[in-house]
Amino acid sequence: MIVFVTGATAGFGAAIARKFLQEGHQIVGAGRRSERLSAFADEFGRDWFHPVPLDVTRNEDVSAAVHNLPETFRAIDLLVNNAGLARGLEPAHKSQIADWDAMIDTNVRGLTYVTHAVLPGMVERNRGHIMNMGSIASTYPYPGGNVYGATKAYVRQFSLNLRADLAATLVRVTDVESGLVGGSEFSVVRFKGDAERAASLYEGANPLTPEDIADTVHWIATRPPHVNINTIVLMPVSQTFGPLPIARADQRKSDSL
Repeated sequence: MIVFVTGATAGFGAAIARKFLQEGHQIVGAGRRSERLSAFADEFGRDWFHPVPLDVTRNEDVSAAVHNLPETFRAIDLLVNNAGLARGLEPAHKSQIADWDAMIDTNVRGLTYVTHAVLPGMVERNRGHIMNMGSIASTYPYPGGNVYGATKAYVRQFSLNLRADLAATLVRVTDVESGLVGGSEFSVVRFKGDAERAASLYEGANPLTPEDIADTVHWIATRPPHVNINTIVLMPVSQTFGPLPIARADQRKSDSL
């Protein structure tokens, strides 16, 4: 199997790449930090890991990277659209537009660009699997989730609509929605380098790990060809659903006015 993983330099992407490499599959690893990609290639060999320095928000670069792959890595069997981020946790009226732009550019445009570049080859070969890394934020809103949750709702609907478009093919599509996951750079990025604040989210929570996500992705990808996992949702046992809050009259504030 040839697996194309975006955001392969850390977190979910690195764990997914390593899992499939250990299972004997070839990886095209894409990411912005070329030194980390080179380290993967040195560890596993360039016959198994092909590094692609790439910013997925640049459509022309994405198209060129996919179309210029070496022959031995060109017939992509599995695309894992993993590159994504959250930026900020402020309420919408206090958020920075640059943070919103960054999430839309990566989580929506980047995922769309890579899919658009890879999918025609899968349809032509009549085999393949698009796996999009979503989030429970696509379904469960929370304070400060505003644009991040909206981008993940896009991932969910884009995945389901791809399934509708591909009904006459053997190409599969899955949306993987995870809850609290530690051991990645996600919260450090969200809090703009505040590692202490990021770490506090996971203290005593026993969250999921990137390896849990990698195991899930591998399981989905290795189901029999006639089986499509449309959407899968996973959370740590410590995380569950909360009551819908009600703001009483005496609790409402107008500090933003």
